[in-house]
Amino acid sequence: MAIADLPRTRALLLRGIEQREQLGAQLAVSRGAAASPSPERFELALGERQPGQPMTADTLNIWLSTTKPLTAAACALLWQRGLFDLDDKVAKFVPEFAGGGKEDISLRHLLTHTAGIRMLNVGWPEASWDEIVAKICASRIEPRWVPGEKAGYHMASSFFILGEVIARLAGDPFRDFVRRELFEKLGMADCYVGMPEASYATYGDRIGRMFGTEEGRLLPRNWHNKQHTVGSSPGGNGYGPMSQLLSFYEMLLRRGRTAEGGSLLWPQTVEALTAPQRVGMVDLTFQAKIDFGLGFIVNSRHYEAELLPYGYGKHAGRRTFGHSGHQSSTAFADPDHDLAVALFVNGQPGEPRHTHRFRELAEAIYEDLGLAREVDPAR
Repeated sequence: MAIADLPRTRALLLRGIEQREQLGAQLAVSRGAAASPSPERFELALGERQPGQPMTADTLNIWLSTTKPLTAAACALLWQRGLFDLDDKVAKFVPEFAGGGKEDISLRHLLTHTAGIRMLNVGWPEASWDEIVAKICASRIEPRWVPGEKAGYHMASSFFILGEVIARLAGDPFRDFVRRELFEKLGMADCYVGMPEASYATYGDRIGRMFGTEEGRLLPRNWHNKQHTVGSSPGGNGYGPMSQLLSFYEMLLRRGRTAEGGSLLWPQTVEALTAPQRVGMVDLTFQAKIDFGLGFIVNSRHYEAELLPYGYGKHAGRRTFGHSGHQSSTAFADPDHDLAVALFVNGQPGEPRHTHRFRELAEAIYEDLGLAREVDPAR
């Protein structure tokens, strides 16, 4: 099936470019990864990565919070090696974390956004990794928050601590571990969560740009600069082409096996990551009921019939899991349809317009592939 067979999806992306919601877009879709090591793949690059330069399939774009499942998978690699239990207290591995009422926070709480340290401004990227970890460790838990009994999306703080746990257990900086143990083993050669300076210089203009578009004009972000790209934020600064990020979700559809047949994650590890671990709780950050696995957002449309932040549209199967990045990206897998999707646009038009935009795009992908079905929101 050629990209020409995704006409509605292409038209919506082009409309967004024409209306200046974004300057360019990157899309990668696959069908059949669970059934075959060589699934059908569809890739599309439209518009520009910055004014005057075309968006290409090999442009490295920022994933923002779409990064979080990669960090969760890095944790899972150590979990299945027996280096920790999910309900171990964080302070077992980072003793200085225990202050400020945080002594009962577990690794599971961090992965399910129920820890109660969500509002902290960590100071990234100006602050160093060690300074950020020290700041989080010195912070207090939110008032009247019992870990595990309240839920609220943690933008950065909990994932820096997960990255620190990984670094201490693995004996390597987080960015090196995730690069070696995930990206290289999945053939994601151009993917990073913290890029070496030499690589940053080599990629040059292949590193894409991001723009605010809420005011109807392009307002450049500075997230492509060296400080943002070379530094590592485990919850927010993954970089790479969407076609390579797709390989991660294809591996999950294969229940942990690589395209070459090797075992990266155990099937029961993939099940734990992607099955609902936090169910029916109102997320105090998003003010909506959203179910979570371990670092993954599980399809929660059965709670909300209308626009839902970080959703996958009305056609997605109930078991769909993935994550999205702030007003710009999403990546998900739908086991019911053996479908994987990775989508990026480089314009941020404001939350309501973006949520509507990505719901339309997700639904268009299903419709173009003949997978559309009406879903009763009450189910």
